[in-house]
This record gives sequence, C-alpha cells and structure tokens, in this order.
Amino acid sequence: MSESAALPDLASSVRLASSERRVDLSYQGRVYPPGEPFLVGREALRDFAVAVGATAPVHHDVDAARKAGYTDLVATPTYAVVIAQRCEAAYIADPGSGIDFSRVMHTEEKLIHHRALTAGDEVIGTVYVDRVREVGGHAMITTRTELALADQTPVALVVSSLVVRGDQEDDQRRTS
Repeated sequence: MSESAALPDLASSVRLASSERRVDLSYQGRVYPPGEPFLVGREALRDFAVAVGATAPVHHDVDAARKAGYTDLVATPTYAVVIAQRCEAAYIADPGSGIDFSRVMHTEEKLIHHRALTAGDEVIGTVYVDRVREVGGHAMITTRTELALADQTPVALVVSSLVVRGDQEDDQRRTS
C-alpha cells in the first residue's frame, strides 16, 4: 500500500464534451465502496503543510506531535480532501457517469473530523453520490465521502459540491 495506490486515471477518462454527452442523473444514490487503503505518509503531510502555510510543529516534527499526544505527524484539517478526491475518482472516472473531467469545477467542500489524520494511518473511503441534478444546462453534483481507518474507525466526512459545465454548443444555444 502506498500513497499512490491503484487509482482510476482521471486524465484518460477525459473526453470531448458534446450535446449528446450528459451527466447521468440516475447515478444519484449510488455508492462506491472503498478501494485500496491510502497510506498517509510523513513527507506528504509535511509537503502539504508547507503548501497551505501550516507552521504548527505537530505538522512537521514527529517529537512535537508525540509530545502533543499523537502517534506521529498530524495532517492539516484540509488534507482529508486529498484522500476524498482520490476516492471520488471512482465516480468521476466511471464511464457511465457522463462526467467530462475537463469541465468539472469544485464549488464547495465541507469537512467534519472525528479524529486527527496522522502519518501511518491507512485510510479507506466510501463515496456516496447524494445529489445529481441539472440546472441551466450544467450538472450540479454533491458527493459525500466517509473516510475511515482500515478497521472502520471513522476519521472524517467530506462533502463535495461540483459543477460539470454544459458544453459550448449548449452555451451558444442559450445565448442566441
């Protein structure tokens, strides 16, 4: 198991949008079970902490994290999104979903943490497609990813809102 465990290749799932290609609204209610566990690594946590400007020692120094009562380095709260997005890739890359990844925009993320993510954790995620609807030629999607340790101990809940933009032909028809 590694931080780059076998995941769907989103780039290979990108297809040209066309007026026939639509996000499949019937995917609302689908559940994507966990894939391979994601191993949270120290260097990835340090790199992410630097990228988001987190300077607390628990994100960079193992001894400081242990003195604070953790087993290892602590992830910043938003690191859960990294894992959730890898889990959501199962839905995004599903050929039947009708999602063209090149037209996806993230509009909102909500996080609820049950415990801190720490280096060495093996995390799995179950993805729920809670809502899929079309508004003004664009698809609006809400997913919920429940992250847990491999032993099912809850870690975090990540709710993502996405917009899949309609194609340009549709845009031109609406403005003509």
